Amino acid sequence: MIANVLVGMVALIHLYIVYLEMVLWDTPRGHKAFKLTPEFASASKVLAANQGLYNGFLAAGLIWGLYLGEAGFQIKVFFLLCVAIAGLYGAATVGRKILYIQTVPAAVALVALALSQ
Repeated sequence: MIANVLVGMVALIHLYIVYLEMVLWDTPRGHKAFKLTPEFASASKVLAANQGLYNGFLAAGLIWGLYLGEAGFQIKVFFLLCVAIAGLYGAATVGRKILYIQTVPAAVALVALALSQ
């Protein structure tokens, strides 16, 4: 139960990231969230939307795993690993904040899943 709640929280985080990257990127809220200048946000809007779509796939995979219940264990593990690895890469290439937003929640959910078996 706790593991599924944590998986759901990771999915919700990624749905919010989708919203930020696909809808709010070129707005004052998006500028603040990603520390962007209006010029850079405007120039990179299409790339951000593409990145948002990928985050949407991560959320969809986690939701799919939750939907399957016990049968979705391996799917949840796979998508949480994807989230954690993407967070590690983002932390190394963009900023440490991503480690705490993506990797740590995914790692905590993975541990909870492992303990639930």
